Amino acid sequence: MKNLTSKLIIVTATLMLSTSACQDKFLEVAPTGQLSSDQLTSKAGIEGILVSSYAQLNGRGFRRVTSSFNWLRGSISGGEANKGSNSGDYGDLVPWMTYQLYPSLFDIGQKWSAMFEGISRANAVLRALPSASVDVTATDKQRISAEARFLRAHYYFDLKRSFNLVPYVDESVGYGTGAEKVPNNVEIWPKIEADFKYAVDNLPETQTLVGRANKWAAMAYLAKTYLYQKKYTEAKALFDQVIANGVTSGGMKYGLVANYTDIFNAAKETNAESIFAIQNAANTGSSDNAATDLANNFPYNTGSSGPAGCCGYFPPSFELANSFRVDGTGLPLLDGSYNSDANQLKTDQGILSNQPFTPDAGPVDPRLDWSVGRRGIPYLDWSIHPGFAWIRDQSFAGPYSPKKFIYYKSQDKILTDASTSTDAYSAINYNIIRFADVLLMAAECEIEIGSLETARKYVNMIRTRAANADTWVKMPDGKNAANYVIANYTTPWTDKVAARTAVQFERKLELSGEGHRFFDLVRWGTASTVLNAFLAYESKKLPVAYSGGKYTPGRDEYIPIPQTQIDYQGKSVLTQNPGY
Repeated sequence: MKNLTSKLIIVTATLMLSTSACQDKFLEVAPTGQLSSDQLTSKAGIEGILVSSYAQLNGRGFRRVTSSFNWLRGSISGGEANKGSNSGDYGDLVPWMTYQLYPSLFDIGQKWSAMFEGISRANAVLRALPSASVDVTATDKQRISAEARFLRAHYYFDLKRSFNLVPYVDESVGYGTGAEKVPNNVEIWPKIEADFKYAVDNLPETQTLVGRANKWAAMAYLAKTYLYQKKYTEAKALFDQVIANGVTSGGMKYGLVANYTDIFNAAKETNAESIFAIQNAANTGSSDNAATDLANNFPYNTGSSGPAGCCGYFPPSFELANSFRVDGTGLPLLDGSYNSDANQLKTDQGILSNQPFTPDAGPVDPRLDWSVGRRGIPYLDWSIHPGFAWIRDQSFAGPYSPKKFIYYKSQDKILTDASTSTDAYSAINYNIIRFADVLLMAAECEIEIGSLETARKYVNMIRTRAANADTWVKMPDGKNAANYVIANYTTPWTDKVAARTAVQFERKLELSGEGHRFFDLVRWGTASTVLNAFLAYESKKLPVAYSGGKYTPGRDEYIPIPQTQIDYQGKSVLTQNPGY
């Protein structure tokens, strides 16, 4: 965060890649500035273009919903969070949670363009390297080309799982010749694999600059690419290496940090759990270097008692919060009974903050109050969450506030950007891949072609971390803030179906609100069943917000190809996804 993004402020001044050109013509992103070719092919010039491709991870220059976090598609479409705020605020987000997307929706075009902008910048690096000046050594070229191909693979991975039918453009495609019109009728998984394989073979095991991709990040991402294609044998072999070896050459070994909340604490987030992250920084001279994509995802109208004061987006759903209910032994309710009248969490829905309310007293997984802001529970170091007063419209958003990507009161104007009218631009990173994610993906592979007991071991490693009572949320008197109960799976796993259910549910708990859920459901083939059940439950709590919501299998697995792109490229070039 702090080394990588310190360079990002130079991007707008020196990088000669046009962002606005991507709005309607995603491939026409020719260099358009005043720097000479010698400057652009120097080591500083090429590194500057490379840094600009990293910068695009946050969707800079586009709408806040376009970043590689995918909080909108991954978590809101995944049923982990509601759109929030009220019905009249940013209504374009509503179709994402009700599965009523349409090709001309502005943010769909923005997502497409933001990702292709990152690709364009990576391609610009690769295009410049053959003409690099003498100060770019062979070792530099190897590393830089591997980083550029890693980033290109990342952006294409994001596009592939979002849109499915995606044209593939590499550094060999020229500008202004008509060659930019590339059809989306070729499977691009092999291209993504090839770039990640190149990165594995050519990236160093450690990097001197924080946030740069290394060999292990590439290996984990290649394994994830295999997993999405159900190539479990290939994925397992790579996950095994990441888990066993982590990093070498004196570098920090990957592992689970002791305190779950450190993952989301800007002061502690550069740690063993972070394998590859969006690097954000505050007070660098430009708020664009901060977590701009999260600037609206704070409690609403908090005044001096809470963070930011705007805007009430991204509140956790009723259904997600209920999922943290456990049985008397501390195991999750895998049968779905957490949504029953007997087990669903008690909330302050409809209860004013000046009216009495006693929080739920039943047993819950301690990760609930690390992940969900709820009334009566301390909200980091800000205050006790007051409930209704921090919610713009409970009848539309529900009773909860997001909590994972919130800065601490003690960090205000230190790890938030003090140069703007809002403190919402923070230095909190987002982990695209973290170690717990790797363990759970590896557990999936073990279930399919390996050992059920190894899968159980990986899940229990994560649950053991959550069972560290010293890290549980405490009241001001030092007592636990709720009835926290969590236990490991002690009975050997012998049934593949049951083991698969346990691992999938553990991903829901551990990674909630981190943009994975929707994509997980689609690749597991359970999206229609799970999300229509979610809609049936959540719509009873928030009938206006979820009016007309229905997940349609065969259509809603993917976002429609933007109409602006089809209009520009031509229907004979770009094929629309089914159902749109």
